Amino acid sequence: MQLKKAALLTSGVASFLTPFMGSSTNIALPAIGKEFQIDAITLGWIATAYLLAAGMFSVPFGRIADIAGRKKVFVVGLLVFSLGSILSAIPPNAEMLIAFRVLQGVGGAMIFATSVAILTSVFPPQERGKAIGINTGAVYTGLSLGPIGGGFLTQNLGWRSLFIANGALGFFALIVASVYLRGGWADARGEKFDLAGSAIYAAMLFFLIYGFSEFSVAFIVLGAILALIFVVYENRQEHPVFAVRLLLSNLTFSLSSLAALLNYAATFAVGFLMSLYLQYVKGFDAQTAGLILVSQPVVMAIFAPIAGWISDRIEPRVVASTGMAVTTLSLILFAGINGETALSNIITYLMLLGFGIALFSSPNTNAIMSSVERKFFGIASATVATMRLVGQTLSMALVMLVFSMVIGRVEITPEYFGRFIESSRIAFSIFAALCFVGIFASLGRGKIKRG
Repeated sequence: MQLKKAALLTSGVASFLTPFMGSSTNIALPAIGKEFQIDAITLGWIATAYLLAAGMFSVPFGRIADIAGRKKVFVVGLLVFSLGSILSAIPPNAEMLIAFRVLQGVGGAMIFATSVAILTSVFPPQERGKAIGINTGAVYTGLSLGPIGGGFLTQNLGWRSLFIANGALGFFALIVASVYLRGGWADARGEKFDLAGSAIYAAMLFFLIYGFSEFSVAFIVLGAILALIFVVYENRQEHPVFAVRLLLSNLTFSLSSLAALLNYAATFAVGFLMSLYLQYVKGFDAQTAGLILVSQPVVMAIFAPIAGWISDRIEPRVVASTGMAVTTLSLILFAGINGETALSNIITYLMLLGFGIALFSSPNTNAIMSSVERKFFGIASATVATMRLVGQTLSMALVMLVFSMVIGRVEITPEYFGRFIESSRIAFSIFAALCFVGIFASLGRGKIKRG
């Protein structure tokens, strides 16, 4: 098998794996909540624990991959992720499930930090947008099959079967990567690993996200102090774990990263909210809810490769900014939902959201990766992953914050449906505002220099 095909295959399989887990888990949350009798905020933590762990470790693992080799980190990540998936199928309570989701997140961090870097190491600049577009299509294929597979398995075999299926899929990806992926790609071999910077970064992210989601002022302040320390410390390091100087000196890289952060923060929790809305408020079973939710990622899977191809031919910022504007429109529409909103309207909003995200994601990733030198591919790939994961975690933190202020720590029962809908509308309004700001971040970057 040719190297390009092998890289595209293995990266695609891994990129399919992680979103499949996430989108299928969202469908299963009401069933998990019923079994463990937990409130809406704890349900949110079952989804958020994975994202927070992945976000905390993606940047350090991106740097380790540059030094030790991207394939090594990629393969180990698949192993850890798969083990975490199997363990998540056997917890006796919600607390243990959250702990095993953290383990999944550590493995996911290794995958996220290396998959795009492997592609950019193999494909030349003029082919990179197409390769990233295909890879992004794999992500959205996983998102597409997640609701369907998750709904079917939850409905017929129980929610634990989701994690068993995902573990099996992970071990398959591990075999494919071990056999067919040839290459090391350690462009920073021999350089030092910034352990102190990695620790500061992980602690900073934990305190900020946990403090924000639980509205703990002390944690937020501590996280902000650590963020300032991190920027100052990393800017002085010869071999930093995070490219602070790159962010400060490369306008395209920094604004593209900011745009990615805002887009993911504005869109990720839509699946979480709509899964609860369809099953609690509308009364659909898990399988039917999955079939409805699949309309968004199907559109994303279709148009993401096309958007990547277009971004090889015209300025990525034009395509990405258009996508951000379409996404903003869809979120404004979501902010108007109520208990009587027609199903046809919900599906239309989901498809519009999927189209907007597809137009944004591939061109924006292409802009990030094409704006840096080859030796920074690992860090740039990790930055892409970090913006995605931090954005997704922030998205869930916003929802949990709104839940805590409007609903409180109660199970979602019919008497609280009105408060749940109110919370969802507030969250969608915040998301629309974030995405609107993202339009200007996307437009503000300069032209990409083709290498």
